[in-house]
Amino acid sequence: MKATQNSPTGVQVTPADLLRCAALYLRRHGWHQGTYYAPTDTLTPPACAAGAIGIACAGHTVEHFSQLDPDTLADYLTAMAVFVDYLDAFAPVFHLDEDGYLIDEHTSPYSWNDDPARTAKQVITALEDAADEWNRLHTDGGENR
Repeated sequence: MKATQNSPTGVQVTPADLLRCAALYLRRHGWHQGTYYAPTDTLTPPACAAGAIGIACAGHTVEHFSQLDPDTLADYLTAMAVFVDYLDAFAPVFHLDEDGYLIDEHTSPYSWNDDPARTAKQVITALEDAADEWNRLHTDGGENR
């Protein structure tokens, strides 16, 4: 059963669950910059934040996330949106053009992950904090709102 499927008990996997799974994946298998996955022969390569979210959703590496089935793709895009919302609020990266105009209104999780000053600990913490923020906004006493 993929992480994104509903279990027989009716428990629904939330974006926060997927973000925590991505953080756990990075803790266990390593973090990477520049591409979704580090070039390696292992089935569990080091991954960037987006690659780890993809693995949490699909249960395996995916070369391009448009190859995911519709339900898994929806889960991936939702988890990525939650992560971007968190980065926008708590770790914004602003890119301005030569005239001083904002190029991107949202923080790119790709450029944020690939910042040369970024660390694995920062990425893992951001994924976990984004999950906590989603729970704070969407749950009521442990139950989904």
